[in-house]
Amino acid sequence: MLNLKNPVLYNNRELSWLQFNTRVLKQAQDESLPLLERLKFLAIYGTNLDEFYMIRVAGLKKLFAAGIIVSGADKLTPLQQLREIRKYLHQEQQVLEHCMNGILKKLESQNVSIKSYNDASQHQKKQLNRFFNENIYPVIIPIAVDATHPFPHLNNLSFGLIVKLKDSDNTSIERFGIIRVPRVLNRFVELENNVYIPIESVIAQHIESLFPGYTLIKYASFRVTRNADIEIEEEEADDFLEILEEGLKLRKKGAMVRLEIGSDVDEEVINFFNRHTNVYKDDIYKYHTFLNLSGLWQIVSNKQLAHLLTEPFKPKTIPPLEGSENIFTTLEKQDILLYHPYESFDPVVKLIQSAAKDPDVVSIKMTLYRSGTDSPIVKALMSASESGKQVTVMVELKARFDEENNLIWAKALEKAGAHVIYGIKGFKVHAKATLITRRKNGKLKQYAHLGTGNYNPSTAKIYTDMSYLTSKDVITNDMTRFFHFLTGFSKKGKLNELYMSPSQIKPKLLSLIQNETRRGPEGRIIAKINSLVDEDVIKALYKASGAGVKIDLIVRGICCLKPGIKDVSENIRVVSILGKYLEHARAFYFKNDESQVYISSADWMPRNLMRRIELLTAIKDKTSKDKIIQILNLQCADNSLAHELQSDGSYIKIKDESAKTINNHKLLEDYVNKIVKATTKETASSIEELASRIFMENE
Repeated sequence: MLNLKNPVLYNNRELSWLQFNTRVLKQAQDESLPLLERLKFLAIYGTNLDEFYMIRVAGLKKLFAAGIIVSGADKLTPLQQLREIRKYLHQEQQVLEHCMNGILKKLESQNVSIKSYNDASQHQKKQLNRFFNENIYPVIIPIAVDATHPFPHLNNLSFGLIVKLKDSDNTSIERFGIIRVPRVLNRFVELENNVYIPIESVIAQHIESLFPGYTLIKYASFRVTRNADIEIEEEEADDFLEILEEGLKLRKKGAMVRLEIGSDVDEEVINFFNRHTNVYKDDIYKYHTFLNLSGLWQIVSNKQLAHLLTEPFKPKTIPPLEGSENIFTTLEKQDILLYHPYESFDPVVKLIQSAAKDPDVVSIKMTLYRSGTDSPIVKALMSASESGKQVTVMVELKARFDEENNLIWAKALEKAGAHVIYGIKGFKVHAKATLITRRKNGKLKQYAHLGTGNYNPSTAKIYTDMSYLTSKDVITNDMTRFFHFLTGFSKKGKLNELYMSPSQIKPKLLSLIQNETRRGPEGRIIAKINSLVDEDVIKALYKASGAGVKIDLIVRGICCLKPGIKDVSENIRVVSILGKYLEHARAFYFKNDESQVYISSADWMPRNLMRRIELLTAIKDKTSKDKIIQILNLQCADNSLAHELQSDGSYIKIKDESAKTINNHKLLEDYVNKIVKATTKETASSIEELASRIFMENE
């Protein structure tokens, strides 16, 4: 009998994530992409890696230090995982540096240069010296380190220079110092003609003026990463806001988990640094290029260089939402499924804004996870509350790295008179839901939005997500129960039409998979998710594959399932799509029992299924249902942006071996543009048929 507990059947979660970030790096290596597009992927790669060390590596270190031997289905211990992570990243560092150098050389041919102070012209050096005196010197922080000057605390992601000096009067005396670079300073000093100088290169030329009487021997740039996971004892919290604010302060002071340092450094400098910081030697990374890749956004964001980026696409508002008809009237006639960013997020914003202004609207209830820094939606909610409407907002303060922003919005909403809920004890509320109640003909009518992504208009332009808009009573009645669960006391939290984790989503998914398993070779599953980790779900998929069910999984990031194993997963195919947009939607198709289709806020991970409040929505409207199936089939057929997971855990970029290139991002942009240009029903109809042919021919 097949043993589905065998660890060889599972990929390690952390190593699978590293594979995902490698695919991001491969986008930076793709010479078919514009140069700044490639540079953008380097910035994303670096930002991803920062968070991985701050949270995942920090967590493994804590488990190891506590002597806890826990593991996932792959059975790797924390120490084994740490060793594999370090080995992987040290090897990949050479690839990163080679990629960076190649991009920088090609940028030179486009009259964009990133170079050191020493490589600047005499005229440019004069500009840099003036810039240093006027903009850097007044805010820079030189710190001596000796018996009377203790080594300073370096906050998480602190960036600076470590310097080795000798006394000009007594050259036998050597000193060490630290120069902290404040975050108010840009990563690069920008000169005319698109010349960028790393700020540490400028500071290095003036070290002796920062430490008068000393001569520079050696310097190196450095960057530190600390444990940034906030631990909050919710059971002991009388005031959750207060304890969270304290946690945010402590984040800056967590245990150091990584040191990045410039390669032009001797062991004495590293040893001095490490005596004061105590970073494990294998968590020290010496770079032959500049540190802090996220700083590349400064260059990527230069509007004068937009021609070196992929041509931007403007999201479109298409029928029936493009007209002037009241959006509530539209939703009374039909359900609407939007696929962002091809279809604009503006109708969702308009829905909230219209509700805020409409005198017939009596209440708005909403969940907020990540809403952005200048949110038109939050402003509309504040306006609605100030005008006397009942506004209830569940602001999830535990949304990692958005805690501070969410605190600000929570306080502003409370000040405006809204009823604000800060979360559910022991859980994160990750569901994306809005419920609007409105008077119509003397009765109350409700309207709902359910989404796979956050209420953030900015990220909705670069993340692919789905929005479902409806006024169906079976949905809105369930959403009323959902919000009652959030605001009141309930141990059951069971919904009738929707499914809510932690109690309902996982059993429903397992039931749906089992239903296809019973159909054997007639079974069919397509699932689009960001991560697949849950062991029970993976085992159910293995059993379905063993019964002959054809399964396509579109998994952007972590995938602990191994496809293509004989008698276990040979009927399972896994692809990861990386391209112009960040794939973020969660959508599922189960062929039998009238083709069941769902969207969800939840990935297939234990945290989503067991430790978060999430929603799973059945899409029963035929038009919306067909649209989702078309999108899923299109992504399964992609031979341009897709990478296929192999049974050994590696990924291979799918080559275009057919006569037709299928780039799902490009095809969907073209499709929406054609819909907008269509002026007659006949034209629109022919486009629908064309799209259907493109999407469905791979079924």
